[in-house]
Amino acid sequence: MAYVITTPCIDVKDGACTAACPVDCIYEGGRMFYIHPDECINCGLCLSICPVDAIAWDEEISPDRQAFIGINRDFFTPAVSGLGSPGGWDRTATTADHPLVAAFDRPLHATAS
Repeated sequence: MAYVITTPCIDVKDGACTAACPVDCIYEGGRMFYIHPDECINCGLCLSICPVDAIAWDEEISPDRQAFIGINRDFFTPAVSGLGSPGGWDRTATTADHPLVAAFDRPLHATAS
């Protein structure tokens, strides 16, 4: 069980969640942040501070955002970012994104939801 970053983070990347995370399990991709599911300790600090409500607990995630459970997990695989389990974000970013995030097309008139 872990928290998951979802759609509202795409192209926003506020970053408040990274400052709040006590174990640095939130990593920066090209268009959004991703939570490493094996490093997350389920404290919920990121959830409480996210200004765009992009973070959800994986067992309570809405049906329309279910894909983000796999997206967050798969981001760390060799096929996507190759980060593996680094054991804590060191403030460096990658331009890599999960293919579904990279292909995500946010309408120009869309707002964070």
